[in-house]
Amino acid sequence: MRSPWVVTPLPPETVEGSLYAEGGDGLRVLSTRFRARAVKDDARAAVRAGEDEVRGLEAEAERIKKAAQVLQQNLDFLQKLENFTGATMQGVAEKGMLNGETTIRLTTFVMEARAEKSAALVEKERALKENAEAIELKKRQLAELAAGSSRTEFDAVIVAEKAEAPAATLRLSYLVGAATWQPRYRLRAGGDKDPVRLEYLAAIEQRSGEDWRDARVTLSTAQPSLNATLPDLVPLDIAVVEEGAAPRFTGRGMGGGMGMMGGGMGMIGGGVGGGIAVGPGADPAREALRKLAGGDAKAGAALLNRAAALHQAEELQVREGEAEPEKGRDKAAPPPGGGPGATYHLVGRLTVPSRKDPQLVEVARFETAPEFFAKAVPVLSPRVYRLARLTNNGDSVLLPGEATMYVGPDFVGRMALPQVAVGEPFTVGFGVDPQLQVGRRLVAKSQAVQGGNQVQSFEFRIVVRNFKSTPVALQVWDRLPHPKSTDVAVNLASTSPDLSPDALYRRAQRPDNLLRWDLDVPPGTTGEKALTIHYQFQLEFAREMAVDYLATGGLMEAPIGGMSGMGGGMR
Repeated sequence: MRSPWVVTPLPPETVEGSLYAEGGDGLRVLSTRFRARAVKDDARAAVRAGEDEVRGLEAEAERIKKAAQVLQQNLDFLQKLENFTGATMQGVAEKGMLNGETTIRLTTFVMEARAEKSAALVEKERALKENAEAIELKKRQLAELAAGSSRTEFDAVIVAEKAEAPAATLRLSYLVGAATWQPRYRLRAGGDKDPVRLEYLAAIEQRSGEDWRDARVTLSTAQPSLNATLPDLVPLDIAVVEEGAAPRFTGRGMGGGMGMMGGGMGMIGGGVGGGIAVGPGADPAREALRKLAGGDAKAGAALLNRAAALHQAEELQVREGEAEPEKGRDKAAPPPGGGPGATYHLVGRLTVPSRKDPQLVEVARFETAPEFFAKAVPVLSPRVYRLARLTNNGDSVLLPGEATMYVGPDFVGRMALPQVAVGEPFTVGFGVDPQLQVGRRLVAKSQAVQGGNQVQSFEFRIVVRNFKSTPVALQVWDRLPHPKSTDVAVNLASTSPDLSPDALYRRAQRPDNLLRWDLDVPPGTTGEKALTIHYQFQLEFAREMAVDYLATGGLMEAPIGGMSGMGGGMR
């Protein structure tokens, strides 16, 4: 027995190519197709009712206008009465026959009548305005009724074959658009020994056109059309040309040439998968991800190879001694639009209505033991912040998202939480600690000439105060100028205490001339007992040269007897 079944209506945001039907108990699905059909609504009764309502509103408007005209005429009459009374009283007064009591009664009558009629006229004008707005709204609704009498509905038409008579189950699956979710986090800290509670939330927003009632909800970052494997890596060919000749670069997997700045090297490649074009200013890596997500695997693979070839071309053009030092990062940043394909199955059943407002639901929660410490960057801010090292000991990957931070019941701020794998440590902030203070000052500057070079020496002092009754582990950060060429040398002459021995800092930040001290600040280090950091550095460059610019800014405080602080990028 073969017969078609129609599932109607499907949500307006149904993805046309996503329909999939399967049967059980001897039911074999032969075909599944998506159908759009025009549906005409009979809105004649609603239109007639709307037209009657408009006529009633227009009649009410005429009545209000007439009443307003009468009130205006009464006000005009009162004005004439006032003029007549004034002239009459003047004549009576000249003859010595003025009656004061009569005059006061007449004056009071005119004033009270005018106030009453004026208030009534204002009320009629307000009612007339509201009536006009109601008529305009009803006319727009009538126009929408007439225009919306025909709409489009979407169906799934399933043709199946069944060999046996008993009832069978037919399941239809489909994808809908306009359904998204964003990770949100809520972290709550207590005392130094109390665990930090992390709540993983999801802000679900779905406007698919159908309400999800009593549904099992699964959150996922996977893209249904994304490739399940990496594209193939194609060879990168290279050729050299005479010094000064214009270099060329194409690379395999793309068509057309691209000029590269730099001398003495040109690269060309074969024509595998040519003809992939990217507009001016476009990012090939982002375009590749878009192509892969759209199901165009060939074009996406070619663009990924192109993006990688451009990066390698830049590597080959680096001058001697200009290679970037090892940064020591444990993980690379996720590619644009990339990230892990994480899936979260929510416990229980939920009702998620189709609406614009997001709905916040809990994905997971766990507690983790914190390792609190303080961090100060006095060149940026005099405030000292309370931070905590945590570990993701839950069962879920934490995706990048906004986190709301609390200490006890008090809100202390927000931060951007990075992607954190299960078992991975991460650091979060819990706002400013007002019991800790830090200050930075340029103590002295001197200048001398050594050989053909001038040497400028700077001495800085950083003061830390702890008003707490407990010791504090504190990181203090500062920086030296970072030379971009060999024309200037920057040397750290001395520091007390010594810089942090942390291996990751020594490998990742110290080569960029970032300074870090790890201090244990005892309680009550205030006034003369304040903890002090001293350091000196030197700038050395040719005598006929001068410092050109500071790329990210200068001193935050005025040096002794010198200039005020310099802004970022000032020459």
